[in-house]
Amino acid sequence: MLSRMSAHSNIADRIANFKNNGKDSTEMRRRRSKVVVDLRKARKDDQILKRRNGCSHMEESICALQDGDLIEEHWCLEEIEAQIKSLNPYIQLQAMQVVRKVLSVASDPPVYSMVTAGFIPRFVGFLEQSKCPSLQFEAAWVLTNIASSSSFYTDVVVGAGAIPAFVSLLTSPHLDISEQAISALSKIAGEGSSYRDLVIKHGGLQSLLTLLAAPDLSVFTTDYLLNIVWTLTNLCRYKDPVLPLITVEHLLPGLSCLLHFDNKEILADTCWTVCLLTDGSNKTTELVLQAGLLPRLVELLACGDFDVVAPSLRAVGNIMAGTDKQAQCVLNAGALAIFPELLCHPKPHIQKEAAWTLSNLTACKDSHIQEVINAGLVPILVEILSKGDFKTQKEATWAIANYVSGGTVEQLSYLVKCNVLGPLLNLLSVKDSKMVLVILDALYNILHMAHKAGETKRLCLLFEELDGVAKIESLQFHDNEAVFRSAVIIIDRFFTEEVCTSNPNKKTNKNI
Repeated sequence: MLSRMSAHSNIADRIANFKNNGKDSTEMRRRRSKVVVDLRKARKDDQILKRRNGCSHMEESICALQDGDLIEEHWCLEEIEAQIKSLNPYIQLQAMQVVRKVLSVASDPPVYSMVTAGFIPRFVGFLEQSKCPSLQFEAAWVLTNIASSSSFYTDVVVGAGAIPAFVSLLTSPHLDISEQAISALSKIAGEGSSYRDLVIKHGGLQSLLTLLAAPDLSVFTTDYLLNIVWTLTNLCRYKDPVLPLITVEHLLPGLSCLLHFDNKEILADTCWTVCLLTDGSNKTTELVLQAGLLPRLVELLACGDFDVVAPSLRAVGNIMAGTDKQAQCVLNAGALAIFPELLCHPKPHIQKEAAWTLSNLTACKDSHIQEVINAGLVPILVEILSKGDFKTQKEATWAIANYVSGGTVEQLSYLVKCNVLGPLLNLLSVKDSKMVLVILDALYNILHMAHKAGETKRLCLLFEELDGVAKIESLQFHDNEAVFRSAVIIIDRFFTEEVCTSNPNKKTNKNI
């Protein structure tokens, strides 16, 4: 491994995101995944709310009252309280329909008033009224809506014993009731690891997996399956603590089934769930590999649908960021054959993710770097350095920097022949100091290898032709002290007259 410039110690935070030499990629991968998943959570909650504000099939079939009868202009909390305490299920149903409408259409839903009036335990009790499925549905809808209002109200609903009641409804013969229970458990599990563990403890995960074990998933609506997938996503979301390995092992067959369902929304959400699992420990990633999900993920890389390609690429990238053995599994699955297309994808996001994935591969051993060369990806990375989107350029820079750090003399020679120096030198003018430091690190290592091979003079001439020396010298006036020091080290180490004319090795390496 080539020596590193001591002045570059302050970029250890980024270097720590790569796995060679004991470097830990966990923290960066968690940050990257959390941002995406949190954005998806906000969008998903909005979609669920929109669906709840409409009329479900169950409501259309069981609702005996017209909308005008369901809610009066001046509804009365005391009257609702009296009705829900009635022993007549029909009167209880009328009360729940009024509550549902109030929560749906009121500009300031009186959730707090209902909580302080002690309604929530009553609503939870209605979930157990199997002889009156319409009442079960209305209660499930209302409790889901209340739990979705805020974390405080989620606590109230859970505190009233809603989790085991909702889990029991997952096996309801009425799919609308079952789906509403799934939505409620998804919301609850998404509030934190403690509620996630309660949902699992009361059999929620096992019941969901039983549903997915149906001989034909087409008996369920797309929304129904999407609700299942989103619940599984929320069960996998939190890392403190992580899901037990035995739980992950039970979960994976269900995800494998969903990965083969012919619907792009379900495929996309399932891939995001796999992203969460592969963003955990290498042991969890190993279970994903043992479950046989990787070939399907690689297959989806070429599906052409952005919403599916993005999460499948992220999942493959997470696996690549694991151990060298796990990275080799990605190579064995033929993933690199798709990367020319991914690196040239019309969406910059896909290009960036593909470059990030390769940056983890080039952080492996030199045999993996050779796989990148054999796949014809180096010229494409160099092209990205010249003309790519800035975020993609950053990831390509890291791919090249890792390549330089771990590559052989022959591999570095090939990189130089691919004209990498010009784009790297041009990027020294960017405002991102960390990126400049990474580039300087790569340039130092290239020059160091040439010096060891006795080819310093030839490479210095190439730098001169590319105006590289002047560009590095200009960094001696940079505002960032680390950049300034790194530039000085390179100039003093390689571009003094004495160094450029010296030849430390009698035999030169023609590869440089």
